[in-house]
Amino acid sequence: MSDARLFETLGLTEYEATALAELLALGRTTAPNLAEATGIPKARIYGVLDSLADQGYLEVIPGRPKEYVPKSPEEILDRAKENRRQAFESFTQELEEEREGFLAEFQPRYESATGDARPAEELFHVVDVGDPSEAETRRLYHEAEEAVYVITKSLEYLEAVEPALADALDRGVHVRVLFYHPNLLDDTERRIQREILTRLETDHPEVELRFATGTSPWRGTFADPSEDYTDGEAIFLVEEPDVPNHMRQAALTENGSFVAGFKRYFDLVWTHESVQSR
Repeated sequence: MSDARLFETLGLTEYEATALAELLALGRTTAPNLAEATGIPKARIYGVLDSLADQGYLEVIPGRPKEYVPKSPEEILDRAKENRRQAFESFTQELEEEREGFLAEFQPRYESATGDARPAEELFHVVDVGDPSEAETRRLYHEAEEAVYVITKSLEYLEAVEPALADALDRGVHVRVLFYHPNLLDDTERRIQREILTRLETDHPEVELRFATGTSPWRGTFADPSEDYTDGEAIFLVEEPDVPNHMRQAALTENGSFVAGFKRYFDLVWTHESVQSR
């Protein structure tokens, strides 16, 4: 992840990100010196530094003039995590405080509008391929309780979902990945696949890996299928060779029967139509 993306993840403004990055390089300094080094207007620099201090990313040393010292990168990441946790707890508390009034107001309206006839459950809904589909895939990893299964060409999106994958593995979730065999890929896809395989085997050896010897009509990720067809969730793409990824959509389903069907297909390929990854 680039510095810019990380600072954006921390929720920093452009000036805050610029100031913090420069502070980490300078160490202890004053507001005027930092303004000169970064080009942040002097009229704004004190507000920027106060905001960073409030978020716990730096310390203010009293004096004339005051000086500012950044926390270590490790402390900054830990504090960012704690800030997000506290914000979520505050949001949850506020939501619970409003729950009774919200339900009293809108539940009768909903029931009056729909009556006894509830709309049939949609089998699928769709999201665009890219950031939206990657966000849904991360959610599947985070919410998985027992197992996650993946069918993929090269898992080229690993970087986008790796923290969620690591979280699932840490919780004891069983993960199997079925790659397309390298013979089925072009040169670029084979190179990407080799890099991803090395990364998985080095950083996440708990993940089970195999190569499918034939192509699949779909690719995607599904979690926690059940034998009684009641549970599980999946995100997948059907093969559309002539449609570029930026024009495609991924389908999501919480239909337990579909997810159980995906699991049976996966098991058949894993057992009878795949080989060891190395």
